[in-house]
Amino acid sequence: MNQYETVFILNPVLSDEQIKETVKKYEDILVSNGAKMISKEDWGLKKLAYAIQHKKSGFYHLFEYQVPGEAINALEVEYRRDERVMRYLTVRLDKHAIAWAEKRRTRNKQKA
Repeated sequence: MNQYETVFILNPVLSDEQIKETVKKYEDILVSNGAKMISKEDWGLKKLAYAIQHKKSGFYHLFEYQVPGEAINALEVEYRRDERVMRYLTVRLDKHAIAWAEKRRTRNKQKA
């Protein structure tokens, strides 16, 4: 199983409830495909560098997980179908990125 990190941006006009539903939907898709969730981060509403779909901000979320490579296709098809998702990026982490992600998680826990 490979380790992946996915960042996705949700439409800023969504309510808190709709955001929670959407995040839960994608977490359930991953888990149903055999993923082991390592971390989930809600980065909140952030200003975009450029307008996407005439929107200047979006709600950012990050998932870090381990899953077989075939499951990524199913996840990305769902991202493309969902009008609530403005952009997404999935990256397979190598050993250096895994170490960096772990340092980031521990640093964030210390801040909280």
